[in-house]
Amino acid sequence: MKSLRILVRAILAGVGISIGGTVYLMLGRSPLGAFLFGIGLFMVVTFGYNLYTGKVGYVIENKVTYLWELFLTLIGNLIGTLSVGYVLSLTRIGTTLRSNAEVISNIKINDGLLSIFILSIFCGVLMYTAVDLYKKLRGIGKYIAVFICVTVFILAGFEHCVANMYYFTVAGVWGWNAILALYVMIIGNSLGSILLALGHKFGLTK
Repeated sequence: MKSLRILVRAILAGVGISIGGTVYLMLGRSPLGAFLFGIGLFMVVTFGYNLYTGKVGYVIENKVTYLWELFLTLIGNLIGTLSVGYVLSLTRIGTTLRSNAEVISNIKINDGLLSIFILSIFCGVLMYTAVDLYKKLRGIGKYIAVFICVTVFILAGFEHCVANMYYFTVAGVWGWNAILALYVMIIGNSLGSILLALGHKFGLTK
């Protein structure tokens, strides 16, 4: 039952990120769209959904069984993004979504693996920052942290593995190149998040 709850919450997180990705694509990948993308992470932290990039940094604080939770979370995130991407492709906005997603996706899957890896690390840093500040801050500051971190990672061109699951689905570019790129993104996101968490653990940051 616990595993099922983890999976369902992960699917819902994938849905949330997909909604954020949708508004970003519909607004033509504009700065406003980047800011509104934050609704995805806002849903995740507010409702307690399971997002891989929001949870992986806390692996150093948990038992080995947490790895299973992370695996289920990643699978659930994939299911959520695949589902939303497919369903929205059947609507009147599907053509616009696909057109803009193709531009983004082709840049990503044709990029070098080292470039993808580095960009993913920085995204991991920002995602851990957003979630950790949401937990620690009070009042409106916690929400500002969420939206600013998301806006920054998008405008900077950093790679977020779950967001890209959605983009690849809408664009219809799934293939070995996309899978390999996504694998590297997952590793990079994980490393960036864990490195920042380790800095906290050993007192290198407040």
